[in-house]
Amino acid sequence: MDRVKKHFEEEAKEFDSIILKLIPYYPEMVDALVSAIPFDKTKTIKVIDLGCGTGTISRLVKNAFPKAVITCLDVAENMIKMAKRKLSGLSDIKYKIGDFNRFDFEDRYDVAISSLSLHHLLTDDDKKNFYRKVYNALNSGGIFYNADNVIASNDYLQDVYMNKWKRFMRKKVSEEEIKNNWIPRYYVEDRPSKLVDQLIWLKKIGFTDVDVIWKYYGFAVYGGRREK
Repeated sequence: MDRVKKHFEEEAKEFDSIILKLIPYYPEMVDALVSAIPFDKTKTIKVIDLGCGTGTISRLVKNAFPKAVITCLDVAENMIKMAKRKLSGLSDIKYKIGDFNRFDFEDRYDVAISSLSLHHLLTDDDKKNFYRKVYNALNSGGIFYNADNVIASNDYLQDVYMNKWKRFMRKKVSEEEIKNNWIPRYYVEDRPSKLVDQLIWLKKIGFTDVDVIWKYYGFAVYGGRREK
């Protein structure tokens, strides 16, 4: 996690442009996440953005739910600084610097969201435990959605996922940069899990209405609801 934090601190200012080059159809991905939030747009809802980065998702949530009270959490101080700039002038937003895996939820929320962060949890058990913490931090009827990279169900499909990802990156990133930077970093820093396994974990924890909202090969938006 220290290595990941270091990269995020260094890349905060360029993160928004980097993400568009690396993540297939990122605007559609995050739009799908926000569109899945089922609450009345005129009501006050409590939201936590886990690994908020530069505040892109929180900004979209605030646009859609003007009365949302949002907690932005990220491990990188520079990411929080960028989020504060992006969200400047907006009310009811709190910022916390810290590792979400060690974060003690101090409150209960109607919405827990995350984007391209939870794959940094090292093991499947770490993810299960964290999903359980999120579940316990939700109000009755609260929802959790995660936009993240995922692994396929078998090796053949995983090769397809990786080739589709590389093909997307080649549109704006050189072959040398893909080969020498982004792919090695993926194998060293990222620990994605199989999507089908994660859906099962969520159901076993107690989430209902578990679903995949959006998917493009190795990238997906998925989650569920805490029962009322």
